[in-house]
Amino acid sequence: MASNLKNLSETNLEKSSQFKKWHIGLVVADWNPSITHAMRDAALSFLKEKGIKNSHLHVHAVPGTFELPLGAQYLALQEKMDAIISIGCVIQGETRHFDFICDACAHGITQVGLKFNMPVIFGVLTTQTLEQAQDRAGGKHGNKGIEAAETALKMLQLRDAI
Repeated sequence: MASNLKNLSETNLEKSSQFKKWHIGLVVADWNPSITHAMRDAALSFLKEKGIKNSHLHVHAVPGTFELPLGAQYLALQEKMDAIISIGCVIQGETRHFDFICDACAHGITQVGLKFNMPVIFGVLTTQTLEQAQDRAGGKHGNKGIEAAETALKMLQLRDAI
């Protein structure tokens, strides 16, 4: 189980000159901003460290996690994107609202990726508690923003290799 591990965000992805040409979009939910903004910042730092030009990073906010798929689609339609990273956080409450938001978001993000034939990465935390989210947004389990950014780069490497 992942929660038994320490930092899950360690990476061995090397910086590459091929990354310089790619345009990466980030669509970030403003709901739970202490979590989502920490993930956004970590993803941006990682992408820059790996060689993505600052001018090739396109960051946009949406109100909440439910709006991530449409935000990703807007990015795919309006700007030259090679990949889009969707960042959000849904924390379980007392009602089934959590289930509906998570399911709709996951399905929607998948559909945008398939529709536009590009990596649209699911960087969404779906946790039981705020503490679990904090542990995954720079805490003891690393930062899922880094993992989402690494996934985007690896999927683009796969695209270019095929």
